[in-house]
Amino acid sequence: MFDRIRSDIQCVLDRDPAARSTWEVVTCYPGLHAVWLHRPAHWCWTHGFKWAGRFISHLSRWFTGIEIHPGARLGERVFFDHAMGVVVGETAEIGDGCTIYQGVTLGGTSLYKGTKRHPTLGKDVVVSAGAKVLGGFLVGDGAKIGSNAVVIKPVPAGATAVGIPARIIPSKTGESADVTDPKFQAYGITQEDDPLSQAMRGLIDNAAGQEHQIALLWQAIETLAEMKKRDCVPQDAAREEHFEADKLNQLVGK
Repeated sequence: MFDRIRSDIQCVLDRDPAARSTWEVVTCYPGLHAVWLHRPAHWCWTHGFKWAGRFISHLSRWFTGIEIHPGARLGERVFFDHAMGVVVGETAEIGDGCTIYQGVTLGGTSLYKGTKRHPTLGKDVVVSAGAKVLGGFLVGDGAKIGSNAVVIKPVPAGATAVGIPARIIPSKTGESADVTDPKFQAYGITQEDDPLSQAMRGLIDNAAGQEHQIALLWQAIETLAEMKKRDCVPQDAAREEHFEADKLNQLVGK
């Protein structure tokens, strides 16, 4: 038990640069208090003392602002950072080393009792501020959920989910949400672009290229027409480029 408590404290010191001492973590981190209160609540729930489990959970919510159903399963070294307004549903499972920020909901989309209604997070998953993960599916090891994303389908291991509804950015080899990596992005931020923005920029660049080629063709036709002293170029021919590719790229975030 004491080893696990030490592990809980150390994971906060490792992941939060604002944490300055063990005493500060023990006394001033509601995310840690929520984890500690969840353990007796979960024990009561799994041993048939349902009301006691719910009451401890209710007290924890009142003291910490974090609502974890006593039926939820938490692994080791789970860190709720800030975490005001977090809601974790009854059948949710949170793997070892996960980091969850404020305003996150691990919710369900089914009203049937006894079914797997809430998500399962693998190891070392980061769920960023305001994200909603809804449904009884798996978020793979090392995945990242971007801030305010709404995830309604499985996320592969190491991938990043962003947007509403969430779109999946596949991971590169060796990249994940490992908090020991100096490049760790606390709020699920990724250097990769939103896949929708990538697609839009591709279309913009393609359209700009096609307009350029059409303008060159009309200019060549106009030159030939002048050489043969015949006017065969339509009045509405696009001899100049007007497509504002740079402006559109700025709008989509390039």
